[in-house]
Amino acid sequence: MHAEVLTPEGKVFEGEVEQLSTRTAVGEIGILANHVPVLARLRPTALRLHMPGGEITRYAQGEGWLQVFANEAMVLVGECLAPDQLDAAQLRERVKDAEKRLGEAEEGTAAHGLARRDKQRAEAFLEVAGAGE
Repeated sequence: MHAEVLTPEGKVFEGEVEQLSTRTAVGEIGILANHVPVLARLRPTALRLHMPGGEITRYAQGEGWLQVFANEAMVLVGECLAPDQLDAAQLRERVKDAEKRLGEAEEGTAAHGLARRDKQRAEAFLEVAGAGE
């Protein structure tokens, strides 16, 4: 199946994959060839591209959308980074900052929601970097 991974900065990946695995707003999903059409909101996680021959390419994926149609998968996300592009120390600082903002913001406010999403993204990216706590 053909897959593309796009961010606002440009194309991260384009090519043939055997399977694409990611996390949607309602749970994990694995896409194989000839999958039924799907449009799903994506959560921060490890995007796994199962390549022909058995190799798995991983990326730290931010929030975005997955579209599957006509044996093609398109991942549109705000961020998508290879594990070697991630700085674990910086990500730990982002988690701490988000936790501080969560404690200061009133629940239900936009500031609280943004801090929660920032924390989830930093934690997901830390896990991809291999430095999850």
